[in-house]
Amino acid sequence: MKKIFFPLLLLAHMGFAQNPDSLQIRKIYDEILTKGECYNVLTYLCKNIGPRLSGSAGAAKAVQYTKKVMEDYRFPQVFLQDVMVPHWVRGAKEDAYIETGKAKMKVPIVALGGSVATPPTGIKAEVIEVKSFEELKALGEAKVKGKIVLFNRPMDPTKINTFEAYAGAVQQRGNGASEAARYGAVGAIIRSMTTLQDDNPHTGGMRYAPGIPMIPTAAISTNGADKLSKLLKENPKLKFYFKQSCETLPDAPSHNVIGEIKGTEKPDEIIVVGGHLDSWDLAEGAQDDGAGCVQAIEVLRTLNALGIKPKRTIRVVMYMNEENGLRGGTKYADLAKQNNEKHIAAIESDNGGFAPRGFGMVGTNEQIAKVEVYKKLLAPYGLAEIGRGSGGADIGPLGNQGTLLIGFKPDSQRYFDFHHAQTDNLDAVNERELKLGAASMAALVYLIDKYGL
Repeated sequence: MKKIFFPLLLLAHMGFAQNPDSLQIRKIYDEILTKGECYNVLTYLCKNIGPRLSGSAGAAKAVQYTKKVMEDYRFPQVFLQDVMVPHWVRGAKEDAYIETGKAKMKVPIVALGGSVATPPTGIKAEVIEVKSFEELKALGEAKVKGKIVLFNRPMDPTKINTFEAYAGAVQQRGNGASEAARYGAVGAIIRSMTTLQDDNPHTGGMRYAPGIPMIPTAAISTNGADKLSKLLKENPKLKFYFKQSCETLPDAPSHNVIGEIKGTEKPDEIIVVGGHLDSWDLAEGAQDDGAGCVQAIEVLRTLNALGIKPKRTIRVVMYMNEENGLRGGTKYADLAKQNNEKHIAAIESDNGGFAPRGFGMVGTNEQIAKVEVYKKLLAPYGLAEIGRGSGGADIGPLGNQGTLLIGFKPDSQRYFDFHHAQTDNLDAVNERELKLGAASMAALVYLIDKYGL
C-alpha cells in the first residue's frame, strides 16, 4: 500500500491529479501567457489612435478598430450599438499663474471635463482655500464672493485601497464648481485626484447643479496645490490667474462595440465582460481603460483558441462614454431590458491593468456565495480577494435587472499615478500583468458559464 499511496500523493502535490476545472484554468493561463494578444491590441490602440474622448475622431477610430479586431478573431457575431454621447472639447492649452506682488509663478492646470471656459482674457482673483464643503459653507458668501475657491483636500494616503482614498476626495472635483458658485465664487481650482506628488494635473468629469451659475473649474497638480496653499498662508491677498477655452458641443453619434459567442445549452443566459473604450484627451488611455478593453476581448479570443464551447452566451462589450456621461452603459442596459435579455453576470475591468488581486461583487448573498466557492481554484493565481465589493460604472445599470455585478480588482497602489493624467500611456502598462488580468477574467467566465448562478 505504501508503494502505491506515496506516488499518488506526490503526483497530486505536483499537480497531475487535479480536477478538470483546475486543468482547464491552467490551460487558459498558459494560452494567454504564451500566445495572448491583448498587449499587441493595446499597443495599436494607444500608439495609432491615442486619446478617445467621447465625440472625438479618436473615439470613432477606436470603434472601427476594435470592431475589426473582433471580426479578425472570427467571433461568431460582431455588431455596433448606436448611442448619442456628450461632445466636450478642451480647446487651447490652459494657462495659470500665482501672482504675488510683481512676481508671477506659473503652475500646471487642466480644465475639468464639462467645465465652461473662462472669459477670453482669463480670470484673476483672490483665493480662498477649503478642504470640505462644510468649511466652504461656514465661510459663506461674505468671504467667498468674487474669489476663486481652491479645494485642497488630498486623497487619504493612509488608505491601503487607493480607490477608498479616491472616493473620499473626488466629490470636490465633481461638485466643487457649483458649491463654490453657490456662495458667489468666480472660479474653482481642484487638487488633482492622486497620491503622487508631481507636476502632472489630473482631469476628470464634473457636473453643474441646476439653477446655480456655471463657473469655470480646473484641476491643479499636487505640487501646484501645495505651492499655492503655502503662498496663501504667507500672503492671503495673493491672486490666481487662469485661462481655459473649453466648450460643450452638441451631442454626437457613437457606438458600443459588441462581440459574442452563443451558448450551446442556455443561449438565453448571458455573461458579459467589458471595459470602456473612451478615454480622456490628455494621453493614450492605456490604463484607463484601454487595458480593460483589450483584456475583455482576450477573454473571447481565448475561448475560441482553446475550442471551449460555452453553455451560455458570452458577450464582450466596449462601452462608450464612461468618463463623462455613462451613456454607453445606460444604453446597453436599456436595450437589454427592452429585448428581454437575461444577464446572469457582468464583469468589468476598469481599475487598470496591474497585477490581479481578485474580484469585488454586487448582488444577492446567494449569487456571491456561488462565486466565492471558486476561491480555492483561483487563489493559486493571486486571486485571493473574492467577495462582496464594487462592480463597475458601465455594468452598474444592469444591477436593477438582477445581474450579478463583478469588478476585476488589480493591485491599486499605482493606478492613480496615471489616472486621467498625461502620463496614462502604453509605458505605464506591464505586458505580463495585463495578460494575467485577462486570464483571471477568462477563468472566472469559464467557471460561471459551466456552473451558472
